[in-house]
Amino acid sequence: MFWVLLLLLAWAVAGTACTRLCLAAVHSAAADTGREHDLTLYEAAFLSGGPRRVAELTLVSMARQRRLLLARTGWATVVDPRGRDDIERSVIGAIGPEGQSRIEPVRDAAAGAEAVGTLAERLVRAGLAVPAGARTNIAAAVRQVQFAAAVVLALGATALLLPGASDLPRHLVALWFGLPLTLTLSCLAIARVEIHPYSRWASPAGQRLLTALTRHRGAGDRAYLTTVAVHGIRAIGEPDLRAAFEHREQAWRD
Repeated sequence: MFWVLLLLLAWAVAGTACTRLCLAAVHSAAADTGREHDLTLYEAAFLSGGPRRVAELTLVSMARQRRLLLARTGWATVVDPRGRDDIERSVIGAIGPEGQSRIEPVRDAAAGAEAVGTLAERLVRAGLAVPAGARTNIAAAVRQVQFAAAVVLALGATALLLPGASDLPRHLVALWFGLPLTLTLSCLAIARVEIHPYSRWASPAGQRLLTALTRHRGAGDRAYLTTVAVHGIRAIGEPDLRAAFEHREQAWRD
């Protein structure tokens, strides 16, 4: 009856992993209480691409207003040193007192600025952004269930391969081990359907607002910046401005 001990171990591993995944999913669902409101461009940028997208949007916006020069060589130069909000002031501060810097370090510094952190906290409190640990917890729980499924398979194979391990027919032993295996695979399937809608940054409520924003983006400069906020620098239309960001990426990788 040694196989019974292996079966109990399989149930313990499967039950623990599936319970953790269910708790992580419940906590994430409880956070999905987003309040409906009109997103700002900064909020749309964060929900679409995180802090770096906010910094990119700010650079593009200031460049289009001729308050910042983004050269094709990948350098940013301050034209108007007066920022209109905390995020713009963070970008200007990241460029430095000389008023000129490469775009990549400016973007990184602006993305990590306190103003962007405050924006993120506000979106999390509103239920529109995914809390920092939520995605990590769910991902870790999914990996644990995947590991549990592999353990159940290994324990079942061990029980079947041990000579004289049971008086039961082997197909009945396999059936008993198939129960915890079915539990783990079912949890993974449900998690794939229920948790998949979460993006890296936006909660389901945040994604709904992003969808509404893209449907009613309007026209003119606001529409252009909305596209950049949602889709990133690949949505930039001006050749010179696009070249500035592309040069930045190539130079930084080199």
